[in-house]
Amino acid sequence: MKFNTKVIHGGQHHDPSTGAVMPPVYQTSTFIQTSPGKPLADYEYSRASNPTRTALEEALASIENGTRGLAFSSGLAATDCVLRSFKAGDEIIAMDDLYGGTYRMFSRIYKDSGIKFHFVDMTNIEKFKSLINENTKLIWVETPTNPLMKLADIQEIAKITQEKKILLAVDNTFATPYLQKPLDLGADIVMHSATKYLGGHSDVIAGALIVKDKELGEQLHFQQFATGATLGPMDSFLVLRGIKTLALRVQRHCENGEKVVEYLSNHPKIKTVYYPGLKSHPFHEIAKKQMKAFGGMVSFDFKSGKKEDSISFLEKLKVFTLAESLGGVESLANHPALMTHASIPADKRAEVGITDDLVRLSVGIEDAEDLIADLEQALS
Repeated sequence: MKFNTKVIHGGQHHDPSTGAVMPPVYQTSTFIQTSPGKPLADYEYSRASNPTRTALEEALASIENGTRGLAFSSGLAATDCVLRSFKAGDEIIAMDDLYGGTYRMFSRIYKDSGIKFHFVDMTNIEKFKSLINENTKLIWVETPTNPLMKLADIQEIAKITQEKKILLAVDNTFATPYLQKPLDLGADIVMHSATKYLGGHSDVIAGALIVKDKELGEQLHFQQFATGATLGPMDSFLVLRGIKTLALRVQRHCENGEKVVEYLSNHPKIKTVYYPGLKSHPFHEIAKKQMKAFGGMVSFDFKSGKKEDSISFLEKLKVFTLAESLGGVESLANHPALMTHASIPADKRAEVGITDDLVRLSVGIEDAEDLIADLEQALS
């Protein structure tokens, strides 16, 4: 199946008991057994598995070309499940420009675990390679990154991790499987904050892991089952419903994103626009190589460099909504230093380039003309 067909039919089955086209919401915690230890079907307890969640997980595996999908109560719960695979003495190398919640988990929640984290600009392959040693067990890549839209060459990094037998995990939240397929490029694990583009309607919190190796899938499922961060049936239904329109929505996000970027790039108050579709973007060639299109996420800063200018702009917006998160049908605007990345210390933000005047836009699927008119009045 091609992608537009996969999001609707991939891994999906009509309900065998009723013929329902969409999987029912199995709002149940437990399932009947005909004899002790002999469940009527394949389900015993919904923390282990639930038919609605299974339907979502099979769809996730299909759209990312994996063998196993797992649905979690949040993207951070999915990330935490991966980290539970490691022990004291292990080392993890991660991108230096990360979602603030991921950085917080790595640097604070796991700081006393004995796991050593290295944060590095993975656009510098040689610098990244210099950190690898016999204790390195995982490479964590986010591409494009949040919020600076840096890109890492998944295929080149995968060549290194495969040679050295190190796991490679890719946060594919910004790109979505419509634009980028990390498993096809050599990654072992794909993570999504399914709250974002997969759900697509700002009405659910969810996370996902997809893997190609069945044994790894079983290990991660056991860790999920044993720690309990599973997605409920209603939320599973909402994400599955969102996936059905993923291709259409992301196509429109990309089209609108390009128009917004063109407007911002020519505005006299804007210093730099961060968008992988721009030829001036330092990693434009990597984006062309591993992405189908360039997405709907855009960041920019001001020529003045003043935080006050970004705050004034954000307060004036009328169509764009000032809020955290991204990937919904509605356009959102965010101030990373004060909102999504506030948990990262100021010196670390400055080190990677998250300035106090940086603005991040999640360009929605409204009429582009209305979005540009809103930007224009807010910048006036």
